[in-house]
Formats: sequence, structure tokens, C-alpha cells
Amino acid sequence: MKQSNAVILSNAPIARDVFKMDLRTDLAPMAKPGQFVQVAVPGFFLRRPISVSWTEGDVLRIVYKIMGNGTDKMSSMKPGEELSLLGPLGTGFPIKDEKEVVIMGGGVGTPPMLKTAKAYLDQGSKVDVILGFNTAQDVFYVDEFEQLGISPVVCTMDGSAGVKGTVLDGAASAGIKTDYVLACGPLPMLRAISASYTKGYISLESRMGCGFGVCNGCVMTDTNGMQVRVCKNGPVFPIGKVVL
Repeated sequence: MKQSNAVILSNAPIARDVFKMDLRTDLAPMAKPGQFVQVAVPGFFLRRPISVSWTEGDVLRIVYKIMGNGTDKMSSMKPGEELSLLGPLGTGFPIKDEKEVVIMGGGVGTPPMLKTAKAYLDQGSKVDVILGFNTAQDVFYVDEFEQLGISPVVCTMDGSAGVKGTVLDGAASAGIKTDYVLACGPLPMLRAISASYTKGYISLESRMGCGFGVCNGCVMTDTNGMQVRVCKNGPVFPIGKVVL
């Protein structure tokens, strides 16, 4: 973990209230799939935890949704401006020797799954991807997965794009029977996945203070009754490890 003054290279909307930002930083080569950075937004005290979506050389990409004043300020920042990053943080997705994996991303839980998919492709695994959103206006990252050679199954809750329903409906519709899953998304989605799969890993979204295990602001309970910190012990946990 280290602090870096990252230079914004680009910052543009890619879906409703969702922005993609590329930054030049020496943290990029250090980041592993599923890890995150803590972003200090000028004028705001607490840093924002945002997943690392992609890295290439010294370029690190984050994707964020406008959820409040801090992320609204981020959306107005221009190339050439700087953001203070702390990271990379957290326990990411393990890249295991699996012949087939299915990757599921829901909403703004989708971005970290791109780098994860690339890591599994690089080791020769067959990778299926299912992306879930509320409406067609919220869909993003289809092109990015296609650039990896993956045709993702898109699902929307209202049926305005792709399969109508959840990512599990998408898996059923596409006949994907792979039993090893890697997922990130809203809690109801992760609960449903955890009830349907026993092998794999999920990444939890949580409000955080420090981001590295000191403040205990993101504590959850595991299935043995022990406390775990999403920022340090996670955000990635084995399926069935944490009480959702």
C-alpha cells in the first residue's frame, strides 16, 4: 500500500450517472484483480473506495457512479488534474487453476470483473460473463469484454436490453452450467448467487473509513461468528464465508 498523486488522463460518462476515469499512477502495476483504491476527492475529508477495473502499464482505470457530492465532484474533474490515491488495498480474486469460470457483474460491481476475466483468460480458462443492470440506460462495459474475446450475456430487470431478469436468469437463458463463479454486485444479487453456487468467490461492496483495517467501519460476521473486515479480509471472500 502506498499513496500516489495520480494524474487524470480521461474522465467520461459511459452510462447513466456512471463515469470511467483513467489515471497515470505508479500504483497501476501493483494492482491485482478485485483490489481497490481509496480516492481523496478535493474538498472532502473521507476517501472513497473504488475498485480497480483495469491496468495497463502505468495507467489505472476506475469506474464510479455518482452517489453523492463527492462522486459528483469527481465527475467534473478534467484531464491534467490530480487525485490522491491510496492503494492497492484489500484481498482480491484468487486466480485458480479452473478450466471454466463464470463471471457475474451487477451494476457498478461490473468494473473489477474485467481485470479478473483477463487474468483467467491469460491462464487458458474458458470464461463466460453475465452482466446485470436495471435498465438499458445503465448498461456498460459490453464492448470492453468483447475486446477480450468474450460475448457477455446482458440482463436487465425491466427487459429493455438483453435477457429480462437477474444474472441467474441470464445463466439459465444462455445454458451456462459452469459451477465455479466469481461475482461482484449489490447484496441481493450476491445472496442469490450464494444460494445457487457453492464454489467460487464474491466481492462485497461496503462503506469504508480507512480502507486498510484500522477503523473497523466495514465489519461483517462470518459463518463461524467471527468478525471480518471487508476492506482488509475482503472485499473478496469465498462463497459461504460471510453472513450476507
